[in-house]
Amino acid sequence: MTPPQRRRRDPDPEPSQQPPKEGEGKNPERLYIITGPDGERAPLDLVTLIVARAEPPSSATPEQSAVLRMCRAPLAVAEVSAYLSLPFSVVTVLLTEMLAAELVQARAPIVRQHLPDRSLLEAVMHGLQRL
Repeated sequence: MTPPQRRRRDPDPEPSQQPPKEGEGKNPERLYIITGPDGERAPLDLVTLIVARAEPPSSATPEQSAVLRMCRAPLAVAEVSAYLSLPFSVVTVLLTEMLAAELVQARAPIVRQHLPDRSLLEAVMHGLQRL
């Protein structure tokens, strides 16, 4: 009679998998379907703000509907790309189509001045000197 086999309490850990790089792990046919054969791109930057101008129409793709829901408040193109888990190049093609259909609006990011206006500084300085 053979003794019963014992099972290990801690099985060998599985090898850790590296996260896929951009473009890997996604089905390339799916990305082609999203972008279409044209693949034209508007000159969008990573920090260009996207704002929805309409509710998702019934003919919108799932990605377009997701963008329209996300961009009720302004979002940068990089954020849209991250939330959709799609490469930046695919998102720019998707947004170009949406810009042409006037579903979204692209805005330049708000840039703050690094230095205050010189006339304002002089006015403050003169006001302090009068005190």
